[in-house]
Amino acid sequence: MNTSWRSAALVASAAAVLALTTACGQEQGSTSSQNVGAASTPTLGAGTIAGAAGTAGAGAAGTDTSDQAQSTTAASAGQLTVWNSDEYGKVLTDSAGRTLYRFDKDSFEPPKTTCEGECATTWPPVPAAGATAAEGVDKALLGEITRPDGTKQLTIAGWPQYYFAKDTKAGDIKGQGLKGTWFASAPDGKKASTKGGGGAGAAGDAGGEAVGQAGLTTRNDPKLGEVVVDKNGMTVYRFLKDKQWPMSTKCTGACLDKWPVVAPVEKNDTKGILLKGYTVFDRPDGIKQQTINCIPLYTFAGDKAPGDTKGQGVGGTWFAINGDGEPIGAQ
Repeated sequence: MNTSWRSAALVASAAAVLALTTACGQEQGSTSSQNVGAASTPTLGAGTIAGAAGTAGAGAAGTDTSDQAQSTTAASAGQLTVWNSDEYGKVLTDSAGRTLYRFDKDSFEPPKTTCEGECATTWPPVPAAGATAAEGVDKALLGEITRPDGTKQLTIAGWPQYYFAKDTKAGDIKGQGLKGTWFASAPDGKKASTKGGGGAGAAGDAGGEAVGQAGLTTRNDPKLGEVVVDKNGMTVYRFLKDKQWPMSTKCTGACLDKWPVVAPVEKNDTKGILLKGYTVFDRPDGIKQQTINCIPLYTFAGDKAPGDTKGQGVGGTWFAINGDGEPIGAQ
């Protein structure tokens, strides 16, 4: 009887753990993109946008196809370079100076693209063939994925890379922040900062944030105490109408214009954050969102500089959080 009881209890416990893990939205497994070869190729002419238009298929959400540039011609990205932008910090470009972008609806673990069809016309994938690392860029971060149409796309730290069709000359960065999901790539595969200082080793901005700050960390706010911030020092919030078990969100559509989701952040890129229930939420709209203790995370568009907490208490439902994911000041 005692042995049977223990066996039944173990089975029940395992089932409960599995149910909680599934409810929390933990991703199933992970893979790494293949490393790209180091062979160099001739650089591109300054008047040509490198990239390949996608094949027919459903366009990814978050793109604007009403005012697109013409489809681009496939070419090699050549040797990548790092552009030190006063506004965006360190930005990754191809050999012709064309800005490289990443898409929040894609994933880096496993590397996966969600931009096809019309989306890939507006955001041409960067070809993997012939791409080589820039000076100061870890060549181990370069990889590739096979797109649904069979072409090979460059990845940086697992994130698929794109051009923006409306960037028509070297130095253009017109795609930065579009729809709250498209961002220029920093040399380490993270997002280039909208305040400067993006990427590993970049200098901090005028807000005084530390060099090389973790993707998610905490700071001491004089009014709120310990609050979670992203790599740019922007305050992180939770929405009380979201559900933790089972995990779901009530912030969709226009709500995301004011409350952009926090993109996935690797566990080893955190400091002072509760890693229990630290998972990536596959939202119904296809966006991948970081969670703490299975709580979806957001920033606030009204916060313009590191240290701002203008989203605190908005509507009685939005609150900054501490490192355990608890809402600060919620009644």
